[in-house]
Amino acid sequence: MNVIEGLRMVRQRLVDNGAKEATLVHVDQIIKRASVPSVGNASAQSLLQLTRMLMRHPTAASNSAVYNDLALLEEQLESAAVDGARRAAEDANKPMPKTKKYYKELKEKQKKAD
Repeated sequence: MNVIEGLRMVRQRLVDNGAKEATLVHVDQIIKRASVPSVGNASAQSLLQLTRMLMRHPTAASNSAVYNDLALLEEQLESAAVDGARRAAEDANKPMPKTKKYYKELKEKQKKAD
């Protein structure tokens, strides 16, 4: 995912969570820095990774309100990731129905065996 798009999504989630103004200003500053042409098309693996990077920034370390807002978002993203992984594992463990081809081949094998 593009870093700027990801940061905008993080910002929107913070707004939805009712984050403090200082947190939004912090994210806006990072978005502004990421918009510099020299950064180019930087990418990030996930929103969780971006949130953790924001938490490690000196602004978050020096302001507990900013850190707490980001920590809440990190917790939400982690729980969503765990739920997604659990659902994917459940889907992978579901038995798949057999195809017509399978039953035709089985019938042919039984005929040959008789």
